[in-house]
Amino acid sequence: MANKKILVIDDEVDILDIVKARLLANNYDVITASDGETGLVKMREEKPDAVILDILLPQTDGLTILKKIREEDKAIPVFMYTAYSNEERIKLASKLNATGFIIKTSDLQNEIDKIKTTLEIADKYKKKTK
Repeated sequence: MANKKILVIDDEVDILDIVKARLLANNYDVITASDGETGLVKMREEKPDAVILDILLPQTDGLTILKKIREEDKAIPVFMYTAYSNEERIKLASKLNATGFIIKTSDLQNEIDKIKTTLEIADKYKKKTK
């Protein structure tokens, strides 16, 4: 079985590198984008199994990108990634059906484990609906 593919969208190159390295170490294929619009293009082209999306992005913010993702794919797991736990943004992301939240200062391995569990559940659900 092929590795699961994760798209990471973040405008901070250092953060992209760290998250990519950790995901690769956990046997995920990783696609990166440094802005939301490029992320949407890569999502359409690469068909990832999940997305890690920074809430605060230049030009088009993460919540707008989440809304666009949900217009195209209601089922793909999207984890909002942020250094700031802004209650209002988290509520908006929840209303747009974000799968979960990752705080940039948190234990990244623990968060990757949550992503793995989410993808396993999604796979089981897909098998049942086929």
